[in-house]
Formats: sequence, C-alpha cells, structure tokens
Amino acid sequence: MNITLTDVDKNNYEDVCDLSVAENQYDYVAENMWSLVESKFNPSYQTRAICLDEKPVGFFMWVPETTKRISIWRFMVDKNYQNKGIGRKALQLALNEIKQTDGLEEIEICYNPNNPVAKGFYGSFGFVEVSIDPEGEDVLAIIKI
Repeated sequence: MNITLTDVDKNNYEDVCDLSVAENQYDYVAENMWSLVESKFNPSYQTRAICLDEKPVGFFMWVPETTKRISIWRFMVDKNYQNKGIGRKALQLALNEIKQTDGLEEIEICYNPNNPVAKGFYGSFGFVEVSIDPEGEDVLAIIKI
C-alpha cells in the first residue's frame, strides 16, 4: 500500500472534491470543496490529497495560526477507503511535513467530542487534549514540538 501526500492542483482537485465521508461522519468534517475555496483565498493554507497508489482517497488542510503554531483544520479519508490504515499513515506523513516548519512549537487539531474514534486516534500520535470550547462542540488537542 503506497500512501503519499500530494499538492492539490488542477489535475486532481475534482477527484478531491468528489471524496466523501460516511453519512454518520458528516457532522465531523467540512466538505473538501469548501476547504479548497478557502485555501485559494488564503495562500498560507496548505492542502494535500491523500493518495493511494497516486489515486486521491483523502484530504488534508493545515493552517498557520501563528509563527509557532499550525492547526490541522481538515483531515478526511473517503468512506470507501476507511479502516485500511490509510488515515494513520497519512497523518504520520502530514505531521512529518508540518514539523519541518521553521520555528514551529505546536501542532493543534480540533475535533467533535462526540466523535467516537478521534480521542484515541489522535492521542496515539501524541496529541493531548487541552480544552473544550464553551459550547462543547470542539475539543482542542496539541502536540508540543
């Protein structure tokens, strides 16, 4: 299984837009099309297609919050490719790439506290929960570099 991260460009953006999570996951992640639009108007936003043997099967977007902190805003694997280890490999690749950022001290990710997989999955990479928003809609977890 050859998993890579590639830039989203004119050759693969339609495939990335066609990806979707399972219906019971709709509340946990924005649609890729919206994220790609955001990234085109915010040049510092980084987008990557998660590819299996060069075929897009997932999507990442991360954003520099400050010169010392990057936030992973979007991370999804298409419903047809979940539970195959692709997300785990892709997140490790993304973290390795993000950690190359000069001056970086923290990587953060937010997730819905009702997501049954998120806490254990992100925790296995070293993310530590630090807060939950007042409405109880998002948990913030960070990795200190």
